Amino acid sequence: MPRWLPCLLMAAALSAEAQPGEPMIPFTVTERDTLIGLSETVLVSPEAWKEVAQLNRLRNANRIRPGQTLQIPERLMRSTPLPAKLVGAFGDVRVGGAPVQAGANLAQGDSVETGTNGSAVVEMADGSRFKLPPSSLAQVVASRTYGSPGASQADASPSRGWFSGALRLIRGSVEVFATQVLRAKPLELTTPTAVVGVRGTQYRVNFDEAANASTRTEVLEGRVRLDTASGTQGADVKLGFGAIVDASAAAPSVVPLLPAPDLSALPKRFERPLVRFAVAGEANTLRWQVAADPAFEKVVSDQLVAPGVELRLAGLEDATWHLRARRLDTRGIAGFDAATSFVLKARPEPPGLSAPRSGAKQSVGPVQFAWSMNVEAQRTHLQVSKDAAFSSLLLERDDVTAASEQAVIDVPGTYFWRMASIRASGDRGPFGDAQRFELRPLPEPPTGGASTDGKSLELRWSGRPEDRQQVQLASDADFKQLVANAELATPQWLLPAPTVGGTYFFRYRSIEPDGFVSPYSSALKIEVPQDWRFLWLLLPLLFVL
Repeated sequence: MPRWLPCLLMAAALSAEAQPGEPMIPFTVTERDTLIGLSETVLVSPEAWKEVAQLNRLRNANRIRPGQTLQIPERLMRSTPLPAKLVGAFGDVRVGGAPVQAGANLAQGDSVETGTNGSAVVEMADGSRFKLPPSSLAQVVASRTYGSPGASQADASPSRGWFSGALRLIRGSVEVFATQVLRAKPLELTTPTAVVGVRGTQYRVNFDEAANASTRTEVLEGRVRLDTASGTQGADVKLGFGAIVDASAAAPSVVPLLPAPDLSALPKRFERPLVRFAVAGEANTLRWQVAADPAFEKVVSDQLVAPGVELRLAGLEDATWHLRARRLDTRGIAGFDAATSFVLKARPEPPGLSAPRSGAKQSVGPVQFAWSMNVEAQRTHLQVSKDAAFSSLLLERDDVTAASEQAVIDVPGTYFWRMASIRASGDRGPFGDAQRFELRPLPEPPTGGASTDGKSLELRWSGRPEDRQQVQLASDADFKQLVANAELATPQWLLPAPTVGGTYFFRYRSIEPDGFVSPYSSALKIEVPQDWRFLWLLLPLLFVL
């Protein structure tokens, strides 16, 4: 370096100042660093050293000492694009509109989009992660390492802290895990209306174009700086607080985060393909997320559910699923998370039950059970119980291969039956909804017969006052030749005896108030004597003859 350069630099130092707000990189001089070496490997050109010396007011610009810290503007540092990586891609994830798998590199300018059932994780070179839930779109704006053009990531970013990264959220939301390392400038996440800058923290950002282009952030660890896109207004947001800015460019509004909802009462197991539940007494809108992993990097559902409305999840596979929820305040700022998990075991789905249907009534005796087999199942598991909890089993079979089964039940009462499907591997699905049926007693045999004078028939049977009675009198045991039939309000029948003597048969059945019609009773055989009195009228004719 020419001898006159230090004097020139010292003269210019009094007027050299960094531009307001300009990103500066703190560079610590090591024993191996020299002015020439830094000019060739770190700075954009040898001439850049002049400005560095001026900005740092070096007394002797020809000398640098180990341990000395220099503030170097980012624009004067040599930089090399360093790709981000898509470390997680679950479901529908696209880069530049094309489907992509985990492991793909992302260059500056690449956009990552998640579908309604997709989620992605973008990792920057410094280890910071951006988790994109379903229905989100983000773009890698900056991912650069500073130093020599051939520097590796291990040499350039983690050890010296020379890294600059930025992501732009265009639609949806993102959860950020920023590593606590030195950077060329704070890790940035921008939206059309805001800039969020951090050095090491965990926070969330949501951009809602429909709500006046609102940007919301919630800080779960550390603190962030939230500025309007114009940079005219800003606020520091610390742990446990959230903030919102919109297209009005007004100063961010900072509020405490709402506490996590209570999920302790939610079921831990579901046995139907459509999962449904709600938080009782919840007064806030909840944002629900369902993921295949406890880190929520494989989110398959992201929903907002209003108070009093149940969450419905369809299309989930049988597995252990992870669930979390957060309250939203009146401005849409989300609070702390509550997390739990549940097991879905809904397959193979149970057979479709056809008979007896729920609420069916019939008399005791043979009961025919019928169903439609599940095509995934090799056999079925049948249970018949005296109680709805199936703690008092009357019949249990897990080897039924046909689509029907008959059982004789002779005791009147209310019964329940249900079925499950079993695959060839032995994997048994859940029981279906239980069907209730009722068995009524058989009619008791009737009593009575012809009166003592033979002029009438007096018939009686057991019956309830509220039942109607249908009665039949026939001259044959098959009741094809009816002599009389009627519907009565009482369990007794008084009728004139048939004019022709002989053998007759009587039976009855009851119609109960709920519409149940019992089978006919056993037939009562009645002998009606022949009335010979008409022969006395013929005696005078015999004397005439």
